[in-house]
Parts: sequence; structure tokens; C-alpha cells
Amino acid sequence: MRWDHLRLDDGGTGRPDAPLIERRAVARTFDTPGFRGMTFYEVRARTIINRVPDAARVPFRWTINPYRGCSHACTYCFARRTHEYLDLDAGADFDSRIVVKVNAAERVRAELAAPRWRGEPVAMGTNVDCYQRAEGRYRLMPGIITALADAANPFSILTKGTLILRDLPLLADAAARTRVDTAVSVGSPDPELARLAEPGAPAPRRRLEVCAALNEAGVGCSVLMGPIIPYLSDSPAQLDAAVREIAAAGATSVAPIVLHLRPGAREWFLGRLREHHPDLVAPYARLYGSGAYAPARYRREIAARVRELAERHGVGARPGAARPPAGGAAAPGGRPEEPGGPRQLTLM
Repeated sequence: MRWDHLRLDDGGTGRPDAPLIERRAVARTFDTPGFRGMTFYEVRARTIINRVPDAARVPFRWTINPYRGCSHACTYCFARRTHEYLDLDAGADFDSRIVVKVNAAERVRAELAAPRWRGEPVAMGTNVDCYQRAEGRYRLMPGIITALADAANPFSILTKGTLILRDLPLLADAAARTRVDTAVSVGSPDPELARLAEPGAPAPRRRLEVCAALNEAGVGCSVLMGPIIPYLSDSPAQLDAAVREIAAAGATSVAPIVLHLRPGAREWFLGRLREHHPDLVAPYARLYGSGAYAPARYRREIAARVRELAERHGVGARPGAARPPAGGAAAPGGRPEEPGGPRQLTLM
């Protein structure tokens, strides 16, 4: 199954089905403020460039995910449930028990050189953020970017992390050799909402500063405007403020995505909602019912409103801003609009 590459052989333990967390992964903790309360499980991955299942409705076929779990702690993150495959919970464990594929760069270089590899675009940041806090210590991305650049292999990165600017020289060099697209995820510029919904991530305006810096350096950066959270960031005034700031950051494009609540994320997000906005519990029950998505009509209305605002504020009006990204989507890790509105597929 999809998660088999995250398991190790039994190493003579006689427990071939035990998950890596309980076996030969090296567990580390660091007594520094940024990592206090976190555990990192260092593993050596068998493969690192993963094919997306054909049934997945995404515009890319290949991904690289050097980490599992994410310290950004986004309450709505669809990837939360994947931690259950490791016998960990989708809540606090997902935020604080991070799997690190320490040989990621080595594997990328080897797999790009394999005769069967056809040089297709690779998307990063499609499951958890490759520029989350752990990257500051493990520094996996410089080796990954360098391997992709050396192979002239197109790639895209979606992130909430400001740490991507550390690798700006590498990204600029890669962009001179192959197609490189980046995007930052900013659903709303409201710092209070960000502290509620994504407490471990950099502030929204810092992410927009990243967008501006990448574009200034000639590395095209768009904005995935997601998630737009019903009743908390979807009013006309809130959408206008968000798109205005996205335009000011020089984003090459903007792709709106309404909050969706898959199993794992649904329980975690609604728990926070009950704690901080109990008056919204009933409206959410009416809007989402037992499903993951808000009604298609609502999503279409949001998409149309953001399109109108993007035109009004001049998103993508700078020269060269309209080129499609390497992954073939409206933003790296995103998806072109559908009749039912855009779907949330990446970090959300």
C-alpha cells in the first residue's frame, strides 16, 4: 500500500509488521525552545520520489515528502490521518512527532538517475510542509533542490515556511536550468485567525513577504489562498483585504480553496472550533453535514468572488506573471478550477 515505504524490515526482531516508530528509527529530542516537546524519528527511506495514485484528483504524478507530521500544527491539515498509519494519533502526535527521511537527498539523486525516470515534474509540499521547523536543523531541502537542478528536472514547492528564503540562491540557480515554481499558502492575513487555525506556522504577512522576495529574485511565486474558513474569513471585506495584500506581494496568481474537513482533520478542527467559537458549531454542522466539503454553490461563489477581486487588484499583472506552473496547476500542489469549485489538496 502507499505507506509501505515508511516501514523498515524487521531487523531480526521477528515483528515484520511493527511500524517504524516502534522499531529501528532513531528517536531524537532537542532541548531548545523551538523543538521543546517534539520528537524526531530519523529513518532511511527506500524510495523518495513517490507516484501519486491514479485515482487522486491532482495535476501532478510525482511528489517528494522528506518529512511526515508537521510542526505548523494546522488544525485543518488533511494529512493528519496519515499519522495513524504509523500507529500515532492524528492530533498532537502529528504536530510533535515528526518522521525525518535523513537520506532524502541521496535517494532523490539516485532515483533521478535511474533509466526508468522520464524527467516528469515533481511537486513538494503536497502532503506536509518541507520547510517546517525541522528543516532548520536537518537541512534536507538544499540537497534535494541541488539534485533536481543538476538533473534539470522541473519541480514546484508549496510552503507556509519562511525558511525557503535560506535556499533562494539554490532556487534561482535551479530556475536558470529548469522550470521552478513556488507558492505560499495564505488563507487570510488575519493574525488572530492564523494563531487559532495554524498556530505553529509563520504569520500570514511573513509568508506574503516570502512571496515578494521570491518574485523579486526571479523565482515565480503564486499564492494558494487557502483555506478560506467559512464564517471566519469569507466575508466580502475579508476576501477583499486578503486579495489586496496578495496583489501587493506581487503574486503571479491566486487560487482560492475553501476549507474542507477530511476524517482526522475534521475532529481536530471542530474541537478547536468548539473551544474558541462555540456559536459556530451548529452552522458548521449545517454547512458540512457529515461530509468533507462545503456545498458546491458556496465554493463556486467564493471562487467567482476571488477571481473578480484578483482582476480588480491586479494579481498577476506584472510582466511574466501568468505562466502556468511546472505541475500543471493553478498553483504548485493545487488544482485547476472545476464546476464545483477548487478542491483543497495540499497543506490544508
